[in-house]
Amino acid sequence: METNTAVMLPEALSIGLPEIDAQHESIFRCIESLKAICYGSGPASLEEFENLLEYLKYHFASEERLAGEVGVDFLDHATVHRKNLLALRRAFSEVQSGMRDLHSFLRYIEYWFERHITDEDKPFAATIHARQAAARDDSPTAGS
Repeated sequence: METNTAVMLPEALSIGLPEIDAQHESIFRCIESLKAICYGSGPASLEEFENLLEYLKYHFASEERLAGEVGVDFLDHATVHRKNLLALRRAFSEVQSGMRDLHSFLRYIEYWFERHITDEDKPFAATIHARQAAARDDSPTAGS
């Protein structure tokens, strides 16, 4: 099997948090892989889509952990995450019941993910960066 080494995370969607950017890259790779299967060789197993949703849950937990590490209030962002997972699960259940096709779900999740990074993660990352910069400025060695 050939491995795609192309960067999937567009520079415009990079948020400057290496762990989170790497996870975003993984999510885009997963979506692209599912698209290649669905549009190419045949249907992907629904388990692969379930794995993507589980990885999103893990990713959201990583963001929450990072916020906690630097003391950033995450309540609003966590609420967005819960609502997003609920909407994605609802859309996926429509796939499972035959009310929505896999192609439609893939278009939906890709668009949703790009919008989530732009609308939610970029402001979140800016807050993290500001908090990290303030912590550096307040450190005892900052004035040395």
